Amino acid sequence: MSASADAPSGVPDTVDLLHPAAREHGRAASAETPPAPPVSGPSGLSQAVLLLIGTVVLAGSLMVSVRIGVADVGYTDLARVVGPRLGLDVEPLPRLIDSLIWDLRVPRVLMAALVGASLATCGAVLQAVTRNALADPYLLGISSGASTGAVAVVVLGVGGGAVGVTGGAFAGALLSFGLLLLLLRRTGLDSARIVLTGVIVAELFMALTSLVLTASGDADSIRAITHWLLGSMTSTRWDPVVICAVVGVVGLVVFRLHSTALDAFAFGTDTASSLGIDVRAVRRVLLLVTAVMTAVAVASVGAIGFVGLIVPHGVRFLVGPLHRSLLPFSALVGAVFLVWTDALARVAFAPQEVPVGVFTALLGVPLFLLVMRKRGEL
Repeated sequence: MSASADAPSGVPDTVDLLHPAAREHGRAASAETPPAPPVSGPSGLSQAVLLLIGTVVLAGSLMVSVRIGVADVGYTDLARVVGPRLGLDVEPLPRLIDSLIWDLRVPRVLMAALVGASLATCGAVLQAVTRNALADPYLLGISSGASTGAVAVVVLGVGGGAVGVTGGAFAGALLSFGLLLLLLRRTGLDSARIVLTGVIVAELFMALTSLVLTASGDADSIRAITHWLLGSMTSTRWDPVVICAVVGVVGLVVFRLHSTALDAFAFGTDTASSLGIDVRAVRRVLLLVTAVMTAVAVASVGAIGFVGLIVPHGVRFLVGPLHRSLLPFSALVGAVFLVWTDALARVAFAPQEVPVGVFTALLGVPLFLLVMRKRGEL
């Protein structure tokens, strides 16, 4: 069943739980039962306690994750790395060990948290904007566009190293989103058209990626780009961390300012319009911010699936569907989830490192099946 602009979201009977690029198919399906009015969830005090607990868990996860890896890092070592940079009277570590922790391990862990938070909040927003329970940040074809840009850089030899790949991926992501808006310019921004046009754009860039890889015939290039496409934090440095942090914070603020509109979308576009919401303008803003956040995340670490799909559904069980609570809690849970998943990817098959996107898929499938069962849809 294809989705309509005013049909409530739901989960279709069959779900393709594969790589983000593959999951961009068949997401226009929706349920026929009317949506239930949003509930308030836990009280304000309970939410504040949960928020405090989540913040403490995230901070602890960051500290523990920095220690995990092939090289053993103790808490004392971590204190001797961070202390001097905070102006504390702490004896610094030798330069080589200090660089290992500060220039490699710390930015990697922070990037995992930032990407997890960005993907989770983008997923929550897109599920509201498209009124589709299967929407995630890769729904708009941005991941496919980023893949094409990264592949073109590697195969054509434009730019150098990770900077060239990141720049190419970001350019490809924005190009795919620009094409999406161009195709929607005449038809409008209703839910069904966004989903279906996103699938078309994704298919186009997936085909271009396959074409460029096939034409290259270079086994080394294909191996390198395949590792990137599966998602990896290996090459993370401080510059992309800062960019991702700025974009993520600005994006979350924009989403929070539109939380009332996102709640109104649960009742359909007509109801939202009757409440004085400019549906078209709000959708345009939210799609643009979502596209930029996803483009930055994908360009920095590659395509990491399932975070934006499963986290918002899980968080709704804790705090309810109202977006003023759903968004910050999705950011916290998404950050913690990806921090620990990346840590697992570092040590599961050490010294060989597995792309983090592989583990998010392996963990995401059973978690999403559990969410569907809790919702009574499995």
